[in-house]
Amino acid sequence: MSEIHTLTRELQKKNNSKIVLLVADGLGGLPLKPGGKTELETAKTPNLDALAQRGSLGLSTPVIPGITPGSGPGHLGLFGYDPLEFQIGRGVLEALGIDFDLGPDDVAIRGNFCTLDEKGLISDRRAGRISSEKAAPLCEKLNKIKIPGVEVFVQHVKEYRLVVVFRGPGLGGNVDDTDPQATGVAPLDPVARDEGSKKTIEVAKEFLKQAREVLKNDQPANFLMLRGIAKRPPIPTFEEVYGTKAGAIAVYPMYRGLARLVSMDVLDAGQTIGDQCARLKQAWNDYDFFFMHFKYTDSTGEDGNFEAKVKRIEELDAAMPAITELNPTVLIVTGDHSTPSKMKSHSWHPVPTMIVADTCRFDGSKEFGETACRFGGLGQFPAKYLMPLVLAHADRLEKFGA
Repeated sequence: MSEIHTLTRELQKKNNSKIVLLVADGLGGLPLKPGGKTELETAKTPNLDALAQRGSLGLSTPVIPGITPGSGPGHLGLFGYDPLEFQIGRGVLEALGIDFDLGPDDVAIRGNFCTLDEKGLISDRRAGRISSEKAAPLCEKLNKIKIPGVEVFVQHVKEYRLVVVFRGPGLGGNVDDTDPQATGVAPLDPVARDEGSKKTIEVAKEFLKQAREVLKNDQPANFLMLRGIAKRPPIPTFEEVYGTKAGAIAVYPMYRGLARLVSMDVLDAGQTIGDQCARLKQAWNDYDFFFMHFKYTDSTGEDGNFEAKVKRIEELDAAMPAITELNPTVLIVTGDHSTPSKMKSHSWHPVPTMIVADTCRFDGSKEFGETACRFGGLGQFPAKYLMPLVLAHADRLEKFGA
């Protein structure tokens, strides 16, 4: 058990406080030119800036300095689970995100439909980002694959993405991806990283062999690649370690999966930030802690679209009054990692973080942005320490020691 969780279990106390953790995915950015402003600093954010004048600002490091996190480790850190201790496969998150009930004999895999040319080389890793309407019937075809001694489940997720689950005794989850992360080359063979996963690669090879035959006439999605092959690990629940009943308001399956992984209740919330805020208000009396996820600051950053990311941040800012009118005891605004438009990818840069509560020691900040956060009172800290800070501001921790 981690030291953080040992302490929070011992010190937790109940009260009527309400906590909202708002995660703008990939929030952190970079200026396009030296001395310029980041996306967050460029955006017109009167509501976030007003909150900065009431709260404490800082920069959180998702894993350790210099390490670029995926969304899984980034969120687990924010939830107070050390990403180096709790390493979760992407397949598990995708499966949980579509409400697949993973058991102890299950190996979960994230699948991507792809396009192979006449030589069997990858010409498109995402099969032209085919629509869900085209991909779902392909998943139904794959779901008919039979492998002796193993149950096979194939379920569609969104667009070109799917989940594959192998269920059977003796299956390990320590297997390399078959996606080479490149075009013009053949898909990789599955490779086991330990003895306990050798049976899994034999099952995966047979599945891929049959899948190639099943999909051979389905352009552009005439094959698939397997990623994030893993089993569900044991992990303590959010309520166990923090004493709060938590509800998650997220649209994308992976983030719903992350919430379900730590046993948050996942609440249906439409598709827009307005829908999510309405769901927050509806569920306000049912939970102590709310995790809200906003995806589009990340996807626009990955597209390299600085202006689009600015507009998405402004969209988020416009939604803030719907949250603040509920008067949460503690409001946190942050990201799971940085996704600078300049880099078109996740990055290792620390993430802007703001805590707003009546117990904040105000640090003189006038706006919410990377520069202001660099000089804020929270300093630069590992994201895994955010939850103890939040619980303290919510008066949910007893004194430690005599």
